[in-house]
Amino acid sequence: MTNKTLDVITIGRAGVDLYGTQVGGRLEDMGSFDKYIGGSPTNMACGTARLGLKSGLISRVGDEHMGRFIVEELERHGVSTRGVKTDPERLTALVILGIRDEEQFPLIFYRENCADMALCEDDIDPDFVRSSRSVVATGTHLSHPQTEAAVLKALTIAREAGLKTALDIDYRPNLWGVAGHNEGESRFVASEKVTAKLQESLHLFDLIVGTEEEFHIAGGTIDTVEALRSVRKVSNATLVCKRGPMGAVAFETEIPDDLDAGVSGPGFPIEVFNVLGAGDGFMSGLLKGWLDGENWPTTLKYANACGAFAVSRHGCTPAYPSWKELQFFFNRGIVRRDLRNDAELEQVHWATNRHGDWSTLRTFAFDHRLQLEEMDGYTLDKGAAFKELCLKAALKVQAGRPGYGILCDNRIGRSALHKASGTGLWIGRPTELPGSRPIELEPEIGPDCGQLGEWARENVVKLLVFCHPDDDAEMRVRHEASVKRLYAAARRNRLEFLLEIIPSKVGEVADETTAVLIRQFYAAGIYPDWWKLEPMANARAWENAVAAIEENDPNTRGIVVLGLDAPEQELAASFEVAAQFDLVKGFAVGRTIFGDAARAWLKGDMDDCEAVDLMAARFAKLSEIWDTARAKAHWPGNEG
Repeated sequence: MTNKTLDVITIGRAGVDLYGTQVGGRLEDMGSFDKYIGGSPTNMACGTARLGLKSGLISRVGDEHMGRFIVEELERHGVSTRGVKTDPERLTALVILGIRDEEQFPLIFYRENCADMALCEDDIDPDFVRSSRSVVATGTHLSHPQTEAAVLKALTIAREAGLKTALDIDYRPNLWGVAGHNEGESRFVASEKVTAKLQESLHLFDLIVGTEEEFHIAGGTIDTVEALRSVRKVSNATLVCKRGPMGAVAFETEIPDDLDAGVSGPGFPIEVFNVLGAGDGFMSGLLKGWLDGENWPTTLKYANACGAFAVSRHGCTPAYPSWKELQFFFNRGIVRRDLRNDAELEQVHWATNRHGDWSTLRTFAFDHRLQLEEMDGYTLDKGAAFKELCLKAALKVQAGRPGYGILCDNRIGRSALHKASGTGLWIGRPTELPGSRPIELEPEIGPDCGQLGEWARENVVKLLVFCHPDDDAEMRVRHEASVKRLYAAARRNRLEFLLEIIPSKVGEVADETTAVLIRQFYAAGIYPDWWKLEPMANARAWENAVAAIEENDPNTRGIVVLGLDAPEQELAASFEVAAQFDLVKGFAVGRTIFGDAARAWLKGDMDDCEAVDLMAARFAKLSEIWDTARAKAHWPGNEG
């Protein structure tokens, strides 16, 4: 199977979860919701991708915003969407969910004639199925003749091609029509019809997974041992029975009288916060071990741990761990039972599950406010119009290619900032009040940084701090408190955070200056996704800064080097030094690119096209200089 491009294809539900953000109240009273990708097969496709498997999904979504969100989110996770069809007639499924308490998790399925339930045999591409090592089905799509036919076609192709097949019983009584809309939370209603339908296809699977209640429906009895034996009569699959806090057990052959006699793996005693999606997390870990050829105790260890992560966090897919995070958890162990409040673990979770490849970042910074306001001819309207020209220049250079970004403010550049969304540009957005020291934030951010809740999720929170190791204790405390408040708000709103520090405007700098500041901010509990650093005089200073970052956060996005209005020749020299260090991903330069154009355009001495052309030429030239410096740094004999 060396020609396989995928490890696993899941098939079935694809929807959007709207999770109530208030915890401890009725669903009726919840006033705000977080939007996540959802549906068991979709969750599993993303969960296995986070663990390093190459996954794909077969499903349908609507031809609307929620359908596009699912496809884009799958792609951000690295999941193949070749098998996801867009339905022009039906809407994407929605689920509204809440956390009432430790035992009640109300949910409402909006799935009447939804897109994924229109999946049909014609949607099954035999070549796509054969491109995988395995196919995983879920029970819901066996509940309707049309979707069942699609699933059976995929399973038949898979078995004929020698692929592994698995079933997550995933029993939702109201999706089988044996419970009402108000019973979305229900996990078991006995039904001879459902049992008979499930048993028709159980022989097609090598692995069958379910809770005790799900095996009750599959086996037709509420005696778990007898239910497992009933399934065994029609299937030779390995049966994995999930038992909640008691972990899970696997049965490869005959079913013993005592469930404890099955093969088990270590469990993880953690606080139960949210059971929704825990089974999909469990299945993701199980598939990782199963497809990697691990023994059952190890496979169940993966599964139990992934389920534990899901139980302790908000949301389904967003709760699942990366492979790196899972290894960290195994090596370090449980520090506190409420995993979502374990700061060290949450940092690893956040940093190893970020989306987007920004291994190179060439940034046109036109977030300047004070410098623009001081130019002759400036008005707020003209400033906003000029920043739209800056965006046009950036997009002209980007030309749809990856690795380009902008820094743009909201106070003057709001229209450009909004137009940039969805263009593929990396977008940084400043928060500092220009020139302030001690640092102050733009008033619009709010005293509690509440405005970040209104930001587009692709915006990166940028903060510039003029600071120096020689600052007195009071200044340092004020800076660190302000930075930490903003940093915490950024994380709360799931926004990346860029910290820019400029010591040279405060005092003399030496080779250790920037490194000392970096360590101080880490010591204060601040872990920026990005660092924006001023050019340094020599490689030794860069070595010190890089070492300070890597010893505290090996999962950082990296560094961009700023320009400080330096001429092109000086920037080229600074790029050549910075590019020797892989942690430096690129640059963020502003006035060197836009300064001359802004002065001329604001006075009426240059038209729009001339301004765009000039700025695009300078941005393109700096990008070329950076790319050349990076390539030169990696020439044979120059590495290290």
